[in-house]
Formats: sequence, structure tokens, C-alpha cells
Amino acid sequence: MKKLTRREQLFCAAYASCLNGREAAYKAGYTVCPEMHARKLLRNGLIREHIEKISEENKITLNEVKAGLRRIAFASSADAVRLILEENPSSLDVESLDLFNVSEIKRPKGGGLEIKFFDRIKALERLGELTESAREQTAGCVSFYQALENSAERQDDTDEI
Repeated sequence: MKKLTRREQLFCAAYASCLNGREAAYKAGYTVCPEMHARKLLRNGLIREHIEKISEENKITLNEVKAGLRRIAFASSADAVRLILEENPSSLDVESLDLFNVSEIKRPKGGGLEIKFFDRIKALERLGELTESAREQTAGCVSFYQALENSAERQDDTDEI
């Protein structure tokens, strides 16, 4: 069985992440005609299997999505404010700052720092939708089981007659 080259493995990882053949090929080092290389690579069964394996391993669960939305909705802005107020931002240990709810950071030409946050209201709305959807699915399951129970009870009643 043929093993994938390092470049092919890089292509698989990039493709599983972006789902764009040209971009994945370019990121993997196929800088000349990346579209052609992407088409060729995607026809290879071993590469498709490897992409599928990576994609399966990297699937995000509903609980992870909910946790991320909660962090956006309820996270503190303190570290972002600290970053704005710092006279010399390069002196901060940026890795230690919690900037999960920050969507964009810009340094305008006039100086200073511009920080945009993810929309907390939208995150809460989406979290509510996901929670409601999960409740409806659970209620549907309970109703199904209740229907089975009711059916079994009726069967018992007819057996006694």
C-alpha cells in the first residue's frame, strides 16, 4: 500500500480545513498550476480516504458549538480593553489575553487600535435556537416512547378481554 508524501498529507489537511482544492494545493506547496494538481490529487482514492479520515476526526459536536456561542455571549471584554489602553501593546503577553469574543483588530493610520467584537445578541439568539431545536428533538423522542408505551398498554387491555 502506497504511503502519502508529506506534500500530499499537507494537501489533505488543508483540503479538509477549507474544502477548496486550489487553495489546499497552493498551501501544500503546489504553487504552479494548483488547480490542476488539486484535480489530480482529488482523483486519488488514497487521498480521498485520508481527507475523509481527517474530516471525521475534526468534526465539531453540537456541545462544542454551544460552548463557543456561550463564550462569545458571556465573555469578559476586560482583556480587549487592556489591549486598547496599553501604551506599548507589544509589551503585553498577547497569548495570555482572552480575545475569543474579538472578531477583528485594526491599527488605523491615525494611530491607536480598533477592536470589533462578535455580536453577543446574535450569539444568544443562535444559542437559543440550538437549545430549542434540541428540546424539540428530545420531545419528539419522548412522544415516540410514550406512543410505544400507550400501544403496549392497549395491547395488554385487549389481551384481558
